[in-house]
Amino acid sequence: MRTDTQLPEESSKPLNPKQQVVLRPGRHRTPMTAPKSQKVKASKWRRILLTVLTVVVVLGILATAAYFSKQLIVSKYFFCKRSVKFIPLDKACDGTADCTRGEDEITCVSSFKVNTTFPVRLISDRSILQVYSPGSGWRSVCSEDWTEQHSQTACQQLGYTNKPRSTAVPVQTIMSSLKTGPFTAISSGTKTTPIHQATIDRKICKSGSVISLLCSDCGQVGSQERVVGGVDAVIKDWPWQVSLQQNGQHTCGGSLVSPRWVVTAAHCFSGGKKELSRWKVVSGRTFLGTLGGSYVDRIVVNGDYSVARNDYDIAMIRLSSPITVGENHKPVCLPPKALGLTAETSVVVTGWGYQEEQGTISPSLQKAIIPLIDQAKCSSPTIYGSAITPRMICAGFIGGKVDACQGDSGGPLVYSSSSRWYQIGVVSWGIGCARERRPGVYSNVDELLNWIHTVIEKES
Repeated sequence: MRTDTQLPEESSKPLNPKQQVVLRPGRHRTPMTAPKSQKVKASKWRRILLTVLTVVVVLGILATAAYFSKQLIVSKYFFCKRSVKFIPLDKACDGTADCTRGEDEITCVSSFKVNTTFPVRLISDRSILQVYSPGSGWRSVCSEDWTEQHSQTACQQLGYTNKPRSTAVPVQTIMSSLKTGPFTAISSGTKTTPIHQATIDRKICKSGSVISLLCSDCGQVGSQERVVGGVDAVIKDWPWQVSLQQNGQHTCGGSLVSPRWVVTAAHCFSGGKKELSRWKVVSGRTFLGTLGGSYVDRIVVNGDYSVARNDYDIAMIRLSSPITVGENHKPVCLPPKALGLTAETSVVVTGWGYQEEQGTISPSLQKAIIPLIDQAKCSSPTIYGSAITPRMICAGFIGGKVDACQGDSGGPLVYSSSSRWYQIGVVSWGIGCARERRPGVYSNVDELLNWIHTVIEKES
C-alpha cells in the first residue's frame, strides 16, 4: 500500500541571514589600508635630497675639471680660430705666422721708440706749463688770455681729462732758472688749437705771471712697505696699485696713471709673455685675487729697453675700457719735469711681492717707506758701479732689511707733495732682496716722461 508523505513547505529565508546595515549620517567607511608612516615620508625626501646633492657635486666637479683643463691648455697653447688648431704658446708672437692670416701675430706686445720731443710738459714743483718748438726750445706759457678751454686742451694733450684747472703764478716766485724765460703767450682765437701751436714768443709776460696746470684729481687719497721689511697696506690708501696677471697668476705690479693707462716694467713681458689675451689687470683689491679685472688691448714696451742692462725698463698697458674712478680706483700723478727731489727724501714702494728673498708672493698688499739714494753713491764701485744709467734711480737702505723683491716688478715708487702722490719710479731690478749695499733700482720716470706722453697720445 502506498503511503504519501507530506514534505514541509520550503523556506525562502537564507540559512544565516545578514543583519541589515543602517547607514547613519556623518559616518564613513574605514579604509582597508593603513596610512603611510612619517618615517617613510622622511626617507623619500632624504633620497630626493641626496640625489640632488649628488648631481650638484658631480656637476661642480665636472665644471672645476673643465676650468682647470682650460687653464692648463691656454697656459701652454694658442688656439687658431680660423684654422681651428692649437699651436705651442711659444710660437705665438714669435714673428712667424703659424695660424691662418697670421692670427697668432696680431694681438702681441709691441715696442715703440720715441725720436721726437713731446711738445707739452709741466716743470718744477709748481707744475709750470711749457711748450716746445724745434726753433725756440722750451718756453713757459704766460697767463694773459689763458682760458679754461686752454686748460682742457693742454691737459688732453698730456693724457688727462678729469677736472683740469690752472692758476697764475708770479714769475718772481718760480725757480730761478725759469724766471728769465724764454716765454710764450696764447694767440687769440686758438681755444681748441694744440697748445704748442697756439702761442707766440714773448720776451716777458705782460701779466707778470705764468700758468701752473693741474690736469686731474690724481694722487689724492683719504688718509695716510714687493716688499721686504714692509707692513700691511690697504688699497684705498694706494688706489693706483694694480696686479698684472698672466693666465690668472700674479706676475708684476703696475700703476694707473689715467683711467685707461697703466705704467709697468718692460721686463714683465720678456720670454713667452707677449700674447695679449693672456693678460688681465686687476685693480681695487687689497688681497690678491683672480676674479674680475680688466682686459688688455695694447701693451707697448720701450723700444730702447735693454735686457742685458735693464735700461729703459718701462712699458705701458692700455685697458680695453677705462676703469671707473672711485675710492679704490684712482690714478697716481705723473711728476712734473725736474721735480727736484734730493737724497734721503722719503718715498714709498708698494706691492704683493716676496717678503723675503726666495720667498713667496704676499697675499695682501704691502708698503715700505724708504729714502732716495744719491745717484753718485748708488753708482759707486762698492754698490752698482756703471750699471746705473740716467734712466735709473736708487732707493732703500745701504744696510738692507727693507726693499722691493720678486713680484713687485713694475710697481710704483711714489712721493707725496702738497697732498698729492707722484710716481717717480718703477720697480725694476736689484741684486737679491734687502741685501746690504744692494738697494732697489727703479726706472726713472722723470727721464721717461717724454716717452710716456708720446705713447699715450699716439695710442689713444
